[in-house]
Amino acid sequence: MKIAVVILNWNGVKLLEQFLPSVVQYSSEASVFVADNASTDDSISFVKENFPTVQIIKNDYNFGFAQGYNEALKNVDADIFALVNSDVEVTENWLQSIIETFKNEPQTAIIQPKILDYKRKEYFEYAGAGGGFIDKYGYPFCRGRIFETLEKDNGQYNDTCEIFWASGACFFIRSSVYKELKGFDADFFAHQEEIDLCWRAFNNNHIVKYNGKSTVYHVGGATLKEGNPKKTFLNFRNSLLMLTKNLPKESLFQVLLIRMILDGIAGIRFLFQGKFLHTIAVLKAHFYFYHLLSINYKKRGKTQLQTYYKLKSIVYSYYIKRGIVFEKLF
Repeated sequence: MKIAVVILNWNGVKLLEQFLPSVVQYSSEASVFVADNASTDDSISFVKENFPTVQIIKNDYNFGFAQGYNEALKNVDADIFALVNSDVEVTENWLQSIIETFKNEPQTAIIQPKILDYKRKEYFEYAGAGGGFIDKYGYPFCRGRIFETLEKDNGQYNDTCEIFWASGACFFIRSSVYKELKGFDADFFAHQEEIDLCWRAFNNNHIVKYNGKSTVYHVGGATLKEGNPKKTFLNFRNSLLMLTKNLPKESLFQVLLIRMILDGIAGIRFLFQGKFLHTIAVLKAHFYFYHLLSINYKKRGKTQLQTYYKLKSIVYSYYIKRGIVFEKLF
């Protein structure tokens, strides 16, 4: 089984200096690639000079995360793609149990390892933590992370289990499934494209799993900081696009309406917090969503399965019932 570790890079030479060594050191079972999104810094020369075994793929433009990987992976011949953020530190034997799962479970198409916080290594990291789910209205949450609440890693998620979505920070997928689903949706540019891909995989009866026997550490926000209004814009817009593409038809418009009302409440909350640019970002996200609505409605697949969510409303469970951690939500 051929596995390729592919790191998407854009002007990230400092991150490559810090994190590429661990990937090279602990990935003897794989071929390692750096896919460069038309960087203007010294990223390519750094890799060539210091890691001659790492193969370089040059994209013509900064395509963002989604299209950047779509373009790069056209040049990679492997059975398994391991898509790894440039701000991820991997650990010894991080690939072994994941490779074994792919070998022994043909229906498993996508896998995520345990993702811990590089800055606080005893805590789970925001982007993926112990495996992802969404509620009925498209809000993502994880085992180990509910909104801004991060759990300490006490071994509670050292298991393996089925999940709904795997984090794009460290995302393993069979190349055959990636091609079957035509990769990430380029309209997303960045953020939640991995949830959309997993949802489409789910609708095609593929299995997504979490493997707590493999651990990586993620900085998070190294390319786009958490407080950046552009991140708010992308998350709100892409969530609506994802719902449009993947919800069962009978619940589509009702769920979209409620979600948009909840978005409006979030925009007002930003306003009272003095985060005016984030309120504008929510409004901008909705206008862009209207513009892309008909295009994305046409992308709907033949099948949308109803049992896609684990919880009716994470907002209600978290803020009203006060379910601070994953195990208290149910």
